[in-house]
Amino acid sequence: MSSYILEMKDISKEFPGVKALTNVNFKVEKGEIHCLIGENGAGKSTLMKVLSGVYPHGTYSGDILFEGQVQKFNEINDSVKAGIGIIYQELALFPDLTVYENIFAGNEVSKGPLVDWNQTIVQATSMLKKVKLHVAPETLIKDLGVGKQQLVEIAKALSKDVKLLILDEPTAALNEDDSENLLDLLKELKSQGISCIMISHKLKEVISIADKATVLRDGKTICTLEAEKGEITESVIIKNMVGRDIEDIYPKRPDKNIGDAVLKLDNWSAYDAQLGRHVVENVNLEVKKGEIVGIAGLMGSGRTELALSIFGNPKKYKLQGNMHIHGAPKALKHTSEAIKAGIAYVTEDRKGDGLFLLQDIKSNVSAAHLKGISTKGVLNLNEEVKVGTEYKNSLYIKASSLEQIVGKLSGGNQQKVSLGKWLFTGPKILILDEPTRGIDVGAKFEIYSIMNQLINEGMSIIMISSELGEILGMSDRIYVMAEGKVKGEMAIEEATQENIMELATQ
Repeated sequence: MSSYILEMKDISKEFPGVKALTNVNFKVEKGEIHCLIGENGAGKSTLMKVLSGVYPHGTYSGDILFEGQVQKFNEINDSVKAGIGIIYQELALFPDLTVYENIFAGNEVSKGPLVDWNQTIVQATSMLKKVKLHVAPETLIKDLGVGKQQLVEIAKALSKDVKLLILDEPTAALNEDDSENLLDLLKELKSQGISCIMISHKLKEVISIADKATVLRDGKTICTLEAEKGEITESVIIKNMVGRDIEDIYPKRPDKNIGDAVLKLDNWSAYDAQLGRHVVENVNLEVKKGEIVGIAGLMGSGRTELALSIFGNPKKYKLQGNMHIHGAPKALKHTSEAIKAGIAYVTEDRKGDGLFLLQDIKSNVSAAHLKGISTKGVLNLNEEVKVGTEYKNSLYIKASSLEQIVGKLSGGNQQKVSLGKWLFTGPKILILDEPTRGIDVGAKFEIYSIMNQLINEGMSIIMISSELGEILGMSDRIYVMAEGKVKGEMAIEEATQENIMELATQ
């Protein structure tokens, strides 16, 4: 009897004008955690949609064997009945329903023609214990954080006797604690005999959890790496993902030309009236021309709140302290005043706050500076095309045309559009909040290279990041925050992961 729970043989899938998958072979053993990795557009999600029945049998070529049997899934319910559960990055829960209603939505526990709600709650409680989620089953989904919602999704899959669980970027929106809890749960499920496929861009997670890792590139299977053989390392993964060695993920700037201070905060505080407390307290910070200042800290440390308080205070915090820009005192009361002062802010939530996902590239690029494409108050559409083309080319945005809808772009290309939108305002100080969250290693390298280019041109960058490697690899100086306060400042030469974490947990 085969040791493989899943075998996908010579899978090919075409869309009009695009061959998304070409003779892909992919195998998963029973009771293993198998990571599926590759750059955006490599075909990972397409392959999983073929497996789950989103793309039904007949729309692709090749064979799917599950538990040794050839499968012809015509819809998602067919794969679910076979024992395959898939959890997408965008969670499919009903926010205004309870946890127990969500776990059994579409799979209701019945008593004759009626739903047996008492038994539903009993079984939901059992599922919550299985995923180690300590919440009342009557809790509304909208009252849970993203990490707990993710666990509800897994409980929902387990309620259907899942044998193979597929998770698409499960930790992309989670903080470090929630991510660690989720990875521990996957190991627990593995010990119970459940196989897992995890799509992830986070190489450290892949290295820590994968028994095997299959790399896709340009819709083709490149290799399958095995942890037992010591093959799952960062350098090996990157080389196979991008087709070349990236000797240093963080490109170096050979010539640093750091000048005088362009932004200075003295005893800067921000009070949130809704929360009834300071979210930023007595911060002293300086940013010089031509440098990248990294701001490290754990989730909830006040990093984003600091950025927003600088960028015209859109959350309407009560501000205290002094701000100087290019040596002159400033009191920025609106984001439009911050933009005029030469400050731009690229949000961490590009889909929610940063972009108009249903509009095209050129409309997004021009959105923050419509005056730049206007003549006497009338939009010049030819100028919009010119500006859009300039940033599409200079930022290496991969798209079929300027008219491509931004929501259809990969995460890395969406981030470049968001960056282009703010660069068009002509900033001198650029705040980047989690600039590479949810994008693959190749796109990260491109973002880092763009950052270095901007610095070399005399811009100053404040970079907020939860990735310590990114903080250490790109910053010239580092501030560490905790509980809304700056706990320490250090030159890059003095910084280590250990001393950053020591300050971040004070």
